[in-house]
Amino acid sequence: MKTLKGFREFYPDPVPSRDAWSFSIRQWLFDTWRNTARQYGFVEYDGAPLEPLELYTQKSGEEIVNQLYNFKDKGDRDVALRPEMTPTLAKLVSQSATQYRKPLKWFSIPQLFRYERNQKGRLREHFQLNADIIGEEDPGADAELISFLIDVLRAVGLRKGDFVIRISSRTAWQDFYQKNGGHPDRSYDFYQAIDKMERVPEEVTSQSLEGTGISIGQVRDFIGRAEPVGDLAAVVDQLTQRGLSDFITVDYRIIRGLAYYTGVVFEAFDCSGKFRAIAGGGRYDNLVNQVSGGKVSMPALGFGMGDVVLTELLKDLGRLPDTAFKPDIYFAIEDESLRPQSLAAIQWFREQGFSVVFPITATKSDRQFKHATELQSTLLVHIDPLNPGQLTFKNLKTREKTTGPREQIHSLS
Repeated sequence: MKTLKGFREFYPDPVPSRDAWSFSIRQWLFDTWRNTARQYGFVEYDGAPLEPLELYTQKSGEEIVNQLYNFKDKGDRDVALRPEMTPTLAKLVSQSATQYRKPLKWFSIPQLFRYERNQKGRLREHFQLNADIIGEEDPGADAELISFLIDVLRAVGLRKGDFVIRISSRTAWQDFYQKNGGHPDRSYDFYQAIDKMERVPEEVTSQSLEGTGISIGQVRDFIGRAEPVGDLAAVVDQLTQRGLSDFITVDYRIIRGLAYYTGVVFEAFDCSGKFRAIAGGGRYDNLVNQVSGGKVSMPALGFGMGDVVLTELLKDLGRLPDTAFKPDIYFAIEDESLRPQSLAAIQWFREQGFSVVFPITATKSDRQFKHATELQSTLLVHIDPLNPGQLTFKNLKTREKTTGPREQIHSLS
């Protein structure tokens, strides 16, 4: 029985093959995400993994259905496995807007599902760090969110020169379009052309711009100047004040979701250009209002960072940590007559908070020592056969050996 295409299984370390996914690495990544989020004052939430299909079509239109795992449940309701977290967040906020002090700084680590073609860095499921600030329209919130993104990437081991945050602004593009005589009925075509220009030849972009009132030369000039204006200038200034200017660049080629984002937008990329975007987000001030049916209106912004691309990048750079389980103690039982006393000592050590491995059944001493070494245990402990009231402690790294009561562990750890 094979795993479904596009899905993963996570193994204990050491993983059985180079392409296998490590549960320990996943847990380390989650812990790093959580620790950094808490440093920034974000609190964690979660939502239902199965939602009404309408929640996603309301935000993205009927075309998204082809990308979803959707079906009719036993109550004949149209439902879908969640492909993203932001609509769920908007729903939660619209339902409880009066219960929390603003701004909200919330994060989650959901597993998301999309039925799409597998490719490098993209599977049919992935885990994702979602971080959002709700109820704050000041550009300081945008700077705070991008700062958090930078520090998350640094916390997992990426450095200056490994990644860059490309920052843009939908508002700046709208001002450019209006001031340069853009046709009022062709703005969507214009934004689509800009969104695709990195992926298609310049002549295709030029053809797409025909009829919008904007020329490819005007677009090239605007992008080339890369001048932060309005809210984007304020965001860049605040990131510079934090000492983070080396991690950002103004790049107006970043547009993101045409019917979704409303202000500053950004994406994180590896500087080598080997991988797809590590993370992306921006301001989406209209979504809460849309999801609540016009009952609640709150400014909002957020980003998502998937585990697949980030893990592949860290692996490529040789920055994944050693997450193999290494017990504090391997408790050897060399004399089976001492097993009852050994089990009592093992239980005591565990109650003190130490991880302990021992042979479940009678095992030769040399095999026990080999197992302790393979596990990279810190200490090898056993009852002193000449003095059963004492334990022998051997540090497997320094080879130092001491004898004493079980309480001696506290001076050795």
